[in-house]
Amino acid sequence: MTTPPVYLDHAASTPVDPKVLEAMLPWFSDFPANPSGQHEAGREASNAVEQAREQVATMLGCQVDTLTFTGSATESCNLAIKGLLRPRLRRGEHVHIVSAATEHLAVLDPLRRLEREGAEVDLAPPTPGGWIDPAEIERRLQDDTALVSIMWVNNELGTINDIAAIGEMCRDRGILFYCDGSQAAGKIQLDLESIPIDAFCACAHKMNGPKGAAALVLQGRAAGRPIEPLIEGGGQEHGLRSGTLDVPAIVGFGAAASRVRECLDDDTKRITQFRDTLQAGIIAAHPNAVVNGLPSHRVPHILNMTIPTSGPASLAEQLQGVACSAGAACPSTKSDTSHVLAAIGLGQDVANATVRLSLGRRTTSSDISTAIEAIERVGN
Repeated sequence: MTTPPVYLDHAASTPVDPKVLEAMLPWFSDFPANPSGQHEAGREASNAVEQAREQVATMLGCQVDTLTFTGSATESCNLAIKGLLRPRLRRGEHVHIVSAATEHLAVLDPLRRLEREGAEVDLAPPTPGGWIDPAEIERRLQDDTALVSIMWVNNELGTINDIAAIGEMCRDRGILFYCDGSQAAGKIQLDLESIPIDAFCACAHKMNGPKGAAALVLQGRAAGRPIEPLIEGGGQEHGLRSGTLDVPAIVGFGAAASRVRECLDDDTKRITQFRDTLQAGIIAAHPNAVVNGLPSHRVPHILNMTIPTSGPASLAEQLQGVACSAGAACPSTKSDTSHVLAAIGLGQDVANATVRLSLGRRTTSSDISTAIEAIERVGN
């Protein structure tokens, strides 16, 4: 087996925390029951699911009964957007939606689908730092605006949006507000009950939990509204997500949420120091390098930089021994320029010289040194 590369792609996915894995393992073999089973083993599995629901809800700062488990943040986005708005489209209502050009494709693609079904979608442009100005959202609101969808933290740039201001704007106008929180949950302190968000998603694998478990929170104006499920056939998860629950993954999600509460302050301090060291090292090696995003409003774990280089390969591909990315890891094809970088005005050549380095709980000072050395070799 080859030596694994230095892993600086935590915004794409994170390694499972050892304590999370330990919590999960018994549920793969020792306790295999379906949580819908009407026997003691089934009830034990159901209790484990409910304990995890409490753990995740506590981390997010929401009521337990508002949280639905799904299989991914992408599924949560689809369920929130399509589930809340398709009933109105089916009634023949005009549905106007406001979002942003820098949203994840898990939001933009469902919006495009609804547009083909008759909805009107209005995408606000970002500032050059990738920030969504609440005034740009307000300018686009109409009397029939049904939903505003803005992510808390941009997944490529790390820019933090003013979710409280946008939420208050929507609340004052009676508009549903959905927030993709995939890059915020587990990275910054959250208290969803204190902010006028109606729907919110988070996923385990962005916070040192397993893939295959995510959550959709429905509160405020979304609570009690008719929601059209994407999957039917059993009525699990309040009738919103039929199918046998993945108990090991959900238990892992709960354990990861508990670890966030234990580790967030220390993680934030350490990762911020590592990011600043990495940024300084890159600029020392390449004085023309540029930090993308909004340095005054960004999460600690994402560093997006343009480093002028030569050659046809992307910068991320040139960094030998370092696992990082040129943008989001989710698209199935990589040939096009990142839509986020294009939205902030970066052309193909500049985007090709841009890299997202994202840090995590297991990042070490040695990782940072190795990454700086790899970047020093680029173009030299």
